Amino acid sequence: MRRLPLVLVLLLLTPLAFAQVYKWTDTGGTVHYSETPPATGTNYKKIQTTGSADPIAMPAPAAHNAGNPSEASAKPSTPNPVADTPENRTTLCASLKANLATLQGSAPVVMQQGGKNVALDDSQRKVQTATAQAQYEQYCQNP
Repeated sequence: MRRLPLVLVLLLLTPLAFAQVYKWTDTGGTVHYSETPPATGTNYKKIQTTGSADPIAMPAPAAHNAGNPSEASAKPSTPNPVADTPENRTTLCASLKANLATLQGSAPVVMQQGGKNVALDDSQRKVQTATAQAQYEQYCQNP
């Protein structure tokens, strides 16, 4: 009697082990996976799942650091520079002014560090205030 529920559960799970997955790339270059086929006219591939999962592979090192993988992980990626246009400078100055007002206020300040929200203590707050003030003087007070 105990085997009957087990057999029924296994029979119900069997289709999940052999599910059909569709893979396609949109015009923006983003790869999509779905259980349903994409819109008509879209090139796609059918991928048959086996029910097992492969371990996640580490990303390949960048081409310029291919000879030394430790060098690739030691250098953080730097963001692309933003063009120095009047619109961008106005946005930056408004952001710096708002940051300074928040840092100089009496309310607690919380920042994201390493993906976690961390409340700033007095010494960290002074460092952030000095940095924001220096950036404001550099970018916003000199026309």
